[in-house]
Amino acid sequence: MSEKGREMSFALAFIACATGTAGLFYLDRDKSQRISWALWLPVFWLLIIGSRPVSAWIGIWTGTEVAGAATGQLESQLDGSPVDAAVFFLLLIGGIFVLARRKKQVVQLLQASVPILLFFCYTVSSVLWSKYPEAAFKRWTKDVGELAMVLIIVTEFDPVVALRRIFSRVGFILLPASVLLIRYSDIGRGYDPDGHPMNTGVTTNKNTLGLITFFIALGAVWGLLHALRDKGDINRRRHLITRAVLLAFAVTVLYMAHSATSVACFGLGTVLILATISPIFKRRPSRLHGLVFTILLSGVVLIFFGGESLVIGALGRDSTLTGRTDIWNAVIPMCPNPLIGAGFESFWNSYGGSIEGLSRYQQGINSAHNGYIEVYLNLGWVGIVLISIVVIDAYRRSIAAFRRSPEIAGLMLAYVATAAIYSITEAGFRILTPTWISVMLATMAGTVYASGRVGSRVKKSMPLAVAYNPPVFSPEK
Repeated sequence: MSEKGREMSFALAFIACATGTAGLFYLDRDKSQRISWALWLPVFWLLIIGSRPVSAWIGIWTGTEVAGAATGQLESQLDGSPVDAAVFFLLLIGGIFVLARRKKQVVQLLQASVPILLFFCYTVSSVLWSKYPEAAFKRWTKDVGELAMVLIIVTEFDPVVALRRIFSRVGFILLPASVLLIRYSDIGRGYDPDGHPMNTGVTTNKNTLGLITFFIALGAVWGLLHALRDKGDINRRRHLITRAVLLAFAVTVLYMAHSATSVACFGLGTVLILATISPIFKRRPSRLHGLVFTILLSGVVLIFFGGESLVIGALGRDSTLTGRTDIWNAVIPMCPNPLIGAGFESFWNSYGGSIEGLSRYQQGINSAHNGYIEVYLNLGWVGIVLISIVVIDAYRRSIAAFRRSPEIAGLMLAYVATAAIYSITEAGFRILTPTWISVMLATMAGTVYASGRVGSRVKKSMPLAVAYNPPVFSPEK
């Protein structure tokens, strides 16, 4: 096909994609559900970390390279152009403004979330021993921004409705756009370090595409199950259509991304969400412990104690987890201080250039491809202990919330479990990643719904919200 013909095909496909996306937003509308304008702040945040930096999109649109936009997604978001820094700063300021108006609820949540507060206090302290404290502190403020986005969601009038709207708004934009770019544009395709073609969609890497997609996909499964069960919803048919379409797009993009870890996590999370609506587990919530830990322990034992060939083969990897074990063996001895690490998000800028023992295509990496090792390199054993406490606490709160509010707890439980699994082969606890956001979300939402007290401002027209005892932490007038 000629260049002109390709441009024409892309233009037609773009118009169809934009029209379809607008149609999904129209069908998903629901004036009976109260959602504040502030929810757009976490939506924009997820749109950015789930795709490319704003500077990169500007560069693509104008045909010019913006400083920092072409250096890789994570690095450009952390150290990139002033445009990206300004965008994140404005979102953070907007989040602080919103949370200041919800001060009472925010204070209650933070007081009840001691593990997360300890982790944030330690990470900001670690800036002091970073080689580049100014850069480390800027990265820490982005982590504070992520916490602010989570707090906005859980202090909404009804967090369950807010989450469903988050998944639809982000998913309706990113997933169809990914299919569009993969099928009709070179922007959505690239090559891995071995020279093999890969589909990247709206992102710059197939694993990043897989991560944001499985994050949305679990929300789509959860939302579709809710629509199937909520027969009293006057907009049920429209909601069924939009959530089924969203799930179909998510499965399609997961297939296109060929990200084995994301596919496995989506399968695991779906099993857990389905299990939470089963009467077997509703009658005996303690059985969930057995289900979750059997899956987690089986995976760890098979991968690290002799059954790796079976599991890795099923995930489409080689016996060294696609070179990941080579990276792990090379970077672990490079940790400057096993107790406290290199400082928050500082290892790769400070010591990454001197790592030996990696193949040619692994040079220049900026991730350990393991969330636990990544925490160790930056924060040492103290960080490992604290992040473990955070994850365990998020799991504990999800279980506690399940006893009172199974609808939201099922999703939170799936996010905690998949974050733990995902972090075995990817840096899942790093800032600006949906997995780290989902762990904080599980902690905060679990805190809200485990209280079991009905918020005074929850509408009587929300049967599921009333049935599942929505939070006491609802925004003030």
